[in-house]
Amino acid sequence: MAEWNAYFRGEDDDDDGQEEGEGSSDYKVTGRNSFVFLVDASKEMFIKGEDGAPSNFDMTMEAIRKLYTRKIINSPTDLVALVFYGTEKSQDPTNSFKNVYVYQNLSELGAKRVQEVDALRGDKGAVLAAQTMGSGETSLFDALWCCANLYRDCKRRLGYKRLFIFTCRDQPHAADPVKDRQARTQASDLRETGVIIELMHLMKAGGFDVSLFFRDIVSPPEDEDELGLQTEACEKLEDLQKRVRASEQHKKASARLNLCLGEGVNLAVGIYSNAVSARKPGPINLYRESNEPVRSKTRTFHTQTGSLLLPSEVKKAQVYGNRQIVMEKDEVEAIKKFDDPGLLLMGFKAMEKLKLHHHTRPAAFLFPEEGQVKGSSCLFSALLTKCVEKNVFALCRCILRRNVPPRFVALVPQEEEVDERKTQTTPPGFNVIYLPYADDFRNLDPPQTPCASVEQVNKMREIVQKLRFKYRIESFENPVIQQHYKNMEALALDLMAPEELEDLIMPQVEQIDRRLGPLVQDFKDLVYPADYNPDVKPAAKRKAADAGDGGEKKVKDELSDEDLRARIQDGTLAKITVPVLKEACKRFKIPTTGAKKQDLMEALVKRLAAP
Repeated sequence: MAEWNAYFRGEDDDDDGQEEGEGSSDYKVTGRNSFVFLVDASKEMFIKGEDGAPSNFDMTMEAIRKLYTRKIINSPTDLVALVFYGTEKSQDPTNSFKNVYVYQNLSELGAKRVQEVDALRGDKGAVLAAQTMGSGETSLFDALWCCANLYRDCKRRLGYKRLFIFTCRDQPHAADPVKDRQARTQASDLRETGVIIELMHLMKAGGFDVSLFFRDIVSPPEDEDELGLQTEACEKLEDLQKRVRASEQHKKASARLNLCLGEGVNLAVGIYSNAVSARKPGPINLYRESNEPVRSKTRTFHTQTGSLLLPSEVKKAQVYGNRQIVMEKDEVEAIKKFDDPGLLLMGFKAMEKLKLHHHTRPAAFLFPEEGQVKGSSCLFSALLTKCVEKNVFALCRCILRRNVPPRFVALVPQEEEVDERKTQTTPPGFNVIYLPYADDFRNLDPPQTPCASVEQVNKMREIVQKLRFKYRIESFENPVIQQHYKNMEALALDLMAPEELEDLIMPQVEQIDRRLGPLVQDFKDLVYPADYNPDVKPAAKRKAADAGDGGEKKVKDELSDEDLRARIQDGTLAKITVPVLKEACKRFKIPTTGAKKQDLMEALVKRLAAP
């Protein structure tokens, strides 16, 4: 409940007024991400599809509702507004725009806003929306001007700004050239202020032609590799949700650094995370009376006088050589700092030198930042081309942020790939492989296990071939996290029960049995004995008893002084068990009560090393 209350804050909750940046101080754009959904509320939007298919308005509300719940979980600080145009009623903060209805102002999301969108979904919601909004005169110029005022009147510092237009009319002003010209001018003014306009056009009879009007309204693609304006309209809810989700996400670098190729040769690059593990948010302490988050404050007091200590009076110390070394705060920070953040080229190595076991954590992606340093793209492309031609990777020292220990990384080149439509499927750049330290390598003694016969291996190969399928990571969700948010959603929205969740990672037993057929039984006959029953636990082994006294315990092994010295010299002392070490320590009258294995080993080494 604590997590959900923190995310689903009501509209009347006070805010601390602190502006949160989009990332670290290296980013050029800081502030809250903002999204305005401008929805066409004309009669055409409420027409049902064939065979009772949902109307374009129903699909729009469903897509917006899904985006609301996703934003509350992933980006609770984003600002969102919902505006309708072409309505009978007019409502906006200034009461100066006709046929424009500001349903929700630009603010943070909360449970109340999700419930307000729910009121417009379904048959009852569509009827209510048609009665209160539908089919007034349309002026996209007024609607865009109203959205511009929402951005202008927002008290928060805005960073990433997007405007989504949902409509099924490719000519909203019919044959009115004056309104068309005004709308194009207003859209151009919005784009100049940094607002990215996206079109989410829906299917209509006769097709949707974006070249008639909206091609001049929407923003051009941000990157050269993006497709820009989509020409095909959305016919299904899944298509609309996929397009909205793809448009709302923008590339955000986890770090922007300088890549130094040599003395005086630098280029700017951005590091992007390819995959991030989804985790449940941590618990938040709340006040019992007001249900508000608790803000903690730490104060330091003198242990003897009890007086309050200022931050400048608090110092850190380290005992070294029986002497206490006192250090100032800036000295501690200077010790942690190895060098300025960035990538430093150390050299090149053949791709054969990079092994599979060197991959210790998820790789990142490196791409040039032309806006940071002019000419970075050209130099980056030349470096990528030469690495591909020579089949080498670049070995670099990487410091992501200040006070972060340096790591060695391998920049593995990746060429651009396109499909049959000449659409880019794999971007060009470098994959950043974080290399392990020398201390990370260990020499392991694998346990001795019986080897399978050729017939058993071939039979298992048949089973694996039968069970293979095309795996896609987006097809499987973490059921624990999904159920957690479903429960929180039901609690915040006062639902009777959480929405049923399908666990996609559970095996489909019937389908597996149908695919395998008799292969499973054939494999069991090859591996297990005839009387094997996996449900019956094996009998516990009895300890061998000596003749004449079945209860006598096994005598512990003892090592002589020469054996101990030999094990110390060849480094195998750690392989001796703790009981044997304790017996040896007792022989030298070394206390063993509460001592760990490392303490026992150090005491023996010290005693045997003494003359």
